[in-house]
Amino acid sequence: MKIRALIVICLLTVSLIPGSGCIDSSSEPVNETRPEEITDNQNGSFNDTVETAPVENFSEKSNIELEKQSSFSRYYSKETLQFEVDVPAYSLPLKASEIANYDDFIQKIPLTNESRDLLYRNGFVVIENGTIENQFTVEQTRVNETYRALKVADVPIFITSDSLLHLYHIQFDETLKRVESEEFYDELWKLDKALLEASIDDYDSASGREQEAARRNVAYFAVALSLLQPKPSQVQAAEDSYGFDEAFPAGSAEQYHFEVPSFVKKEVEAELALIEAHEVFATSPIFKYDEDYSQYVPRGHYTRSEKLQNYFKAMMWHGRISMFLQSDMIIAEDPEKEAKIQTMQALLISDHFDRDKNLRARWDRIYEVTAFYVGFSDDLGPYEYAKALDTVFGNDRSGVSFDNESLTALKTELERYESPKIYGGTGEIIPAGSETEKETLEATKGFRFMGQRYTPDSYILQKLYPPALNIMDLLGSERAKEHLKNQGISETEEYKKAHISLKNEFEAFDEEYWNKNLYWAQLYALKPLLVSYPAGYPTFMQTEAWEDKQLNTALASWTELRHDTILYAKQAYFTGAPYNPEEKPVQGYVEPVPEFYARMLALTKMAHTGMAEMEALDEQSDRDFTTLENTLEKVLEISIKELENKELTDAEYKFIRNFSQNIAPMLENVDIKSQSSILVADVYTSPAGVLEEGTGKLDLMVVAYKQPDGRIVLGAGPVMSYYEFWQTSGKRLTDEEWREMLKNNPPERPEWVESFKV
Repeated sequence: MKIRALIVICLLTVSLIPGSGCIDSSSEPVNETRPEEITDNQNGSFNDTVETAPVENFSEKSNIELEKQSSFSRYYSKETLQFEVDVPAYSLPLKASEIANYDDFIQKIPLTNESRDLLYRNGFVVIENGTIENQFTVEQTRVNETYRALKVADVPIFITSDSLLHLYHIQFDETLKRVESEEFYDELWKLDKALLEASIDDYDSASGREQEAARRNVAYFAVALSLLQPKPSQVQAAEDSYGFDEAFPAGSAEQYHFEVPSFVKKEVEAELALIEAHEVFATSPIFKYDEDYSQYVPRGHYTRSEKLQNYFKAMMWHGRISMFLQSDMIIAEDPEKEAKIQTMQALLISDHFDRDKNLRARWDRIYEVTAFYVGFSDDLGPYEYAKALDTVFGNDRSGVSFDNESLTALKTELERYESPKIYGGTGEIIPAGSETEKETLEATKGFRFMGQRYTPDSYILQKLYPPALNIMDLLGSERAKEHLKNQGISETEEYKKAHISLKNEFEAFDEEYWNKNLYWAQLYALKPLLVSYPAGYPTFMQTEAWEDKQLNTALASWTELRHDTILYAKQAYFTGAPYNPEEKPVQGYVEPVPEFYARMLALTKMAHTGMAEMEALDEQSDRDFTTLENTLEKVLEISIKELENKELTDAEYKFIRNFSQNIAPMLENVDIKSQSSILVADVYTSPAGVLEEGTGKLDLMVVAYKQPDGRIVLGAGPVMSYYEFWQTSGKRLTDEEWREMLKNNPPERPEWVESFKV
């Protein structure tokens, strides 16, 4: 991997090491420790029985070695495509008489006058679900079922990019859900329990400020364990022989049990009450600063089981709660004293972490796999604080106390690291038009045990604010830029300055940089959908309406990505006629976007290979990824032949006709809720409310494409629907609540979709 200019790395703030921010050129980056063999010894106390690992010299690693270790781009390999585009054009607007299967098609899928007008004008039209009453649009939320219904009705099938993106989302979400439920819940429980016990030992052996820091760590880990621990109502009865997937299995209450120590019980109960009440902003009883407790509402796939709900709350606690270096955000009689105590808390935790390889192994396991999915944190974590301890005290830290002199030296060392780049809503919300964003980010610098992750889309929203069109603009969509201009959003000097800075930043990234984890790689896969298609591509793809349709697809897919990673991605807060037989049968068609399919194939193989190497993949997921890879390889091959105006083979046409059967194996073991196209994710918080991104029922796209024999024919396939709307502050929607809203009081779709949808 090429060494990037340090300023680019710092601006992007994508950590090159677990938990790391970017540091200045005078500092030495922290080594990424790889997971070591995990044993049953989970005692994390300071006493002599703690199993320790040899102290590593972190400074001996070069920047380039650290970057290679931390990037997952080694799993990404995309085929370089070579083909000549030569699809014969047809003239717009179309006439019904020019479409070979028009009469047969409209008998099966009736078109309103408005639908026909758009079809003739653009060469395609998207029919909103429920606009016409037939088996293709009524209550359709599953891609496979739509294709099956089209096949049964003998309608020529058009395989859409939306379908492949949605299928990938299902696999991405399912594999993450499985590893969280089957492995990470247990790992987090053992990790938190070991650190609770270590913190109790610290409390028993310390005095003064250090004892108070240890006491608050006891409270911190007691809250996490309380959130993880099954409640009686969440556990199935022992006599229930069938059981429920949603409930904890019988016996879980005994397996995951601990007692909150009496000397922190009051603060722990007060903290848990705020979490359960979902207060928008309230002062933390333990940490003395304002926290947005509405973030602890389980949503995304975490509503699917009691275990996942508890895991969500505990990981949100670890991802959001900070131990600040500075006192600016702290609301107390003596903020400076509180900041020192919080810094001591972080150092005590990091010292245990540094001494006990089993603690590191459990933390590394969760962090490494989730970093593969979402990326690294832009907050400081246990590795950075352990490094600071080594720098100030050396390898022998026995008998060391945190007096004012040593604390000052430690804080000076930690200040050398970069501040976070995304303001995650801890402390105070940045007021509109504030020029103190940098100072606020510096004020929120501190320790997060398992910090939420930096993502480029949240960074864009931090700098440019909503709507999400800003994200698509930075990914290369000229139509998004035009819509922003029409809405008057991109006209201010402040916006233009921030946009130019971001544009220069993003244009500097090469393919390897874009594909360093699955989150970034999926955004990279969307980019080919956001371009303008030149002559030689199908006529319908050369229209502005098609660019709007692809913009809708990209936004819907991004919404699914945010939904799947809602626990880990750091959310930005406001900073501011009768049938006549044809001479030849009408065949199906694949949306011809080869570069998109090549990137999706590389992304899928990246996920498959990386998770297999990390041993985070079960047999079913392994088979499902293989099925998706085979499907993408086939549509890639077919789409190139289409663009070269070559006749497809009977086997290739059969693959298109039987698309629902081809993808069925990867959906057999996925529950119906997980296959649904209806989901929601909150992505941005401001004083005025929460910005929600949603996808709804599948719409049906009707496309006029030209076959190699020269005939213009109609085909149909499912496409995703996209919504963006503001919700009352603190009312973060679950998928279940969104389904009800969509049914009873749906928000309006974006105005620009009217160019292609009725």
